Amino acid sequence: MSFLGTVEKYENFGFDGYFASVTDDDVKKSIVKEKLTEKDLLNLLSPSAENHLERMAKRSHELTMQYFGGVISLYIPLYISNYCSNGCVYCGFSANNSIPRKKLTLEEIEKEALIIKKTGIKHILVLTGEAESTAGFEYVKESVGLLSRHFPSISVEMFPMSTGEYAELKTLGVDGLTVYQEVYDREIYKRMHTSGKKTDYLSRLECPERGAKAGLRLVNIGALYGLGDVRKEAFMNALHAKYLDDKYPDTEIAVSFPRITHSEGNFKPPHELSDWTFVQFLTAFRLFLPRVSLNVSTREKALFRNNILPLGITRMSAGSKTFVGGYAESEKGDVPQFDISDGRSTEEIIRSIKERGYQPVLKDWEPVK
Repeated sequence: MSFLGTVEKYENFGFDGYFASVTDDDVKKSIVKEKLTEKDLLNLLSPSAENHLERMAKRSHELTMQYFGGVISLYIPLYISNYCSNGCVYCGFSANNSIPRKKLTLEEIEKEALIIKKTGIKHILVLTGEAESTAGFEYVKESVGLLSRHFPSISVEMFPMSTGEYAELKTLGVDGLTVYQEVYDREIYKRMHTSGKKTDYLSRLECPERGAKAGLRLVNIGALYGLGDVRKEAFMNALHAKYLDDKYPDTEIAVSFPRITHSEGNFKPPHELSDWTFVQFLTAFRLFLPRVSLNVSTREKALFRNNILPLGITRMSAGSKTFVGGYAESEKGDVPQFDISDGRSTEEIIRSIKERGYQPVLKDWEPVK
């Protein structure tokens, strides 16, 4: 049974009514429980729980230190192509946008790699738009094969692939997969994705599981906050992570909390996730999923990222460029997939993490040869 069964189970659930019924006592009881149920998760995501953030934050910190210690794993994104065949209304790389398209050659990818390598960070996330006809599987294999000479840990965020294709990438040095469902509400998903293979909701939903089946070390998922009702989306995203964590214990499951920022096309998100509610979700996820990695990217402002370090974060991006060829030779007119809010250098971020008593991890594993 896939996670689709859970999606269908909650499609007609009365979220608004349940959230309105949650009392302060319900929240307090859920905070102190050792093992939380789905009902407890709903309690912690409810508006009533906003009155108990201090307690949630304290418990979240305790659990994070218990399971992860004071370490923050760092990674750097590397965009190698922005060609895309999907019509996602919120994305700067959407096929609907008239932007300069670029695909790096292997020589250009190596230039990017050598610059990133100087930061000392050994984890990279390689990204493309979703255009298999232009930057397809063979191009991906060549690219990660080259990058594996420089980095012991490579994750990919690209078009959804088969289990067999992820297994083949694993032999070339890929150990992680990032894929966001974007929005779990199927009707909203249909409106947000107007053309291309990404219109296939089920293929997207089952993609993280294909990566786990292929034996990838890390699978990172997330909902793009702003597209659907934020509390409902957080609930489904947390259940998705639990489903994967329970079913694939040998794979590290991670969750990201991306909020929509400005991009080409000027999409205006119909929903908003405030900083206050962001913190609520972060701590609720940690209480519900104590073993799962929680990731925050440079979409968020530097001060906000600094302040939420003790609340459950275990992974962060650093020194990000969100357009193709961003580290070597950017050109006038290069269009990012989305705007970043934390523009600090990797050195500044590493120093900031250390100043707050945490240990930035630039490389935490090496594959056995």
